[in-house]
Amino acid sequence: METTSRTGRWPLVGADLHVRVLDGSERPYVDLDSAATTSAAVSVARAVHEFGPWYSSVHRGAGMRSRVASARYEEARHTVLDFVGADARTHVAIFPRNTTEALNILAFRLRLAPDDVVLTTAVEHHANLLPWRRHARLRTVDVTAEGTFTVEDVVAGLDASPRPQVLALTGASNVTGWVPPLAEIAAAARQRGVLVVVDGAQLAPHRPVDMTALGVDVLALSGHKLYAPYGAGALVAPRELFAGGEPLLVGGGAVSAVSFDDVVWADGPEREEAGSPNVLGVVALAAATQDVLAQGWSAVVAHDRELTWALDAELAAVPGLVRYGPGPSADRLPIAVFNLPGMSDSLLAARLSYEFGIGVRNGCFCAHPYVGRLLSLDDADVRRYHDDVRAGRRDRVPGAVRASTGRGTSLRDVAALGEALRTIAGTPGRNQDYRPGAHGDLQPDGWRA
Repeated sequence: METTSRTGRWPLVGADLHVRVLDGSERPYVDLDSAATTSAAVSVARAVHEFGPWYSSVHRGAGMRSRVASARYEEARHTVLDFVGADARTHVAIFPRNTTEALNILAFRLRLAPDDVVLTTAVEHHANLLPWRRHARLRTVDVTAEGTFTVEDVVAGLDASPRPQVLALTGASNVTGWVPPLAEIAAAARQRGVLVVVDGAQLAPHRPVDMTALGVDVLALSGHKLYAPYGAGALVAPRELFAGGEPLLVGGGAVSAVSFDDVVWADGPEREEAGSPNVLGVVALAAATQDVLAQGWSAVVAHDRELTWALDAELAAVPGLVRYGPGPSADRLPIAVFNLPGMSDSLLAARLSYEFGIGVRNGCFCAHPYVGRLLSLDDADVRRYHDDVRAGRRDRVPGAVRASTGRGTSLRDVAALGEALRTIAGTPGRNQDYRPGAHGDLQPDGWRA
C-alpha cells in the first residue's frame, strides 16, 4: 500500500501536532475523528483572522465596522445558497449554531400537529429524530442487517396512512458513511406532496450538493464538520416556511417593533436569528464553502475514494475484526465502524490513543437506534442497557469504534491505523493494564498526563 496520497493533503490547523504515547515517545497525532468534528482549514482560519479587525455587531450600527460586518454577514447567505445549489429567489439561508439547532428551528416552525406524521429512517443521527418526535408522530423506515434501506422501503412509508407531512432523512450516515439514493427518494416524496428535509452534516463536506437538482426542499449543515469549527451552521429552506408566525428563539434582532402588548416580528431570516449573531462563525462558514469550490470537487471525491479503498484493505487484514455497515459496492464516505472481539469499544479506542496516538470515536455516535440495529440488539437488549444507564452504569452501553477520515487524512494515516489494530489484536494481554480514569474513560495503569 502507498504511504502518501496521490491527491495530497489540504492544510489544516494542528496538522503537525505531536502527542506523547505510553512508551514515553512522541508521535504525530493521527486524527481519525473527522465525522465528529474537523480542524479548521488554514484558509478558513486566515479568513477569520483577516476579518477580526472588522468584527462588529451587524444590522444595528452606523459605524464603518458595523457596515462592513453586516455586508459580509449578508454576503455569506448568498455564498451558502450558491454552495448548495439553492435559488435565492425562493430559498433563504439561516445561520444557527449547527445542524441540531437548525432542525430544531425547522421542526418548531413547521407548526406540525401532534397527529401529523414525519417519516424518517433508522439511519438517522439523533438530531434528525428527537426534534420531530417533540412535535409530531414518527414513522420510521427500518434497515437491513447492513444498515441500509431501499427507495421502495421509503415509498412504502410515504404511501402508508396517514400520509406524512415531512420526509426527514440523512444525506450520509455519520456511523457507516452510507449515502442513500437521495434524488430517487426525493422525487418519490415530492410526487406525493411531502416536504423533503435532508440532514447534510456529513454529506456536505464530502460531496457536491445541488438542492435543486436533487429535489431537496430543506437542507441543514454544520460548519464544524466543514473545516470551519467556529460555531455556525446553516439551514437552507423555502422562504415561505418562515413568512409568518413566531420564531423558536425570541429577543433582540428578531423584531421590528415591541411594546408591552404587541410584537411586530422582523422579516426574512432575521426573525430566526435572535440576539447578536455569530458573525465570525458565519465568515468562517462562507470561507469554508469557497475553499471547497477552489479545491474542486473532483479532487475531494477522488481523495475520499482513495481513503475508502485504503480503509477497506487495512481493516480486512486485521485478524478477527468485525466490521459493520454495507459492503464495498455501496456508495459510502471514507468512514469505518468496527469492533475487535474480546474487548469493549472503549478499551479498543483507548489503546489506539495511548499506545499509538490515533484518535477515533467509540460508542453509539449519537445514533443509538441505528447502532443497535448494526449490533443486532433486540428490544430486550435495548431495555436492559437503558436500565443500566438510568442506574449510572454507562460502561454497559454497547457500542463500536469509528474511524472517519477527511481532507487532512493521508494514506499513511490509514496504514498506521491498520498496523495499530493488528498489534492490538495480537497483544490481548495488554488489555488488563487499563482501568477507569477519573472521568470514567479507560486509562493505562500509571498514566500521567
